[in-house]
Amino acid sequence: MDLKVQLYTIKGCSLCVVAREIILRVLEEIPFEFHEVDIESKDDLYERFKEDVPVVLVNGEPAFTRRLSERKLRRILGRHRLGRRG
Repeated sequence: MDLKVQLYTIKGCSLCVVAREIILRVLEEIPFEFHEVDIESKDDLYERFKEDVPVVLVNGEPAFTRRLSERKLRRILGRHRLGRRG
């Protein structure tokens, strides 16, 4: 299964910077497709995520809001690689 991680961010968000650093660190060891999206690029994204950034989706499923755990991200990615979700 192809792994995809999407990070929704906003300018000036220090938690977003930390989340990006964690994701990039994990990406060095676990291959996945990574996309970062500024929620200010679309009104609907801004309204949906403005109170929760950073927001991380793994294969389209919500995985984290506000704070990202490197350990939990590795665990989630491992489950998805094995085809399990929970």
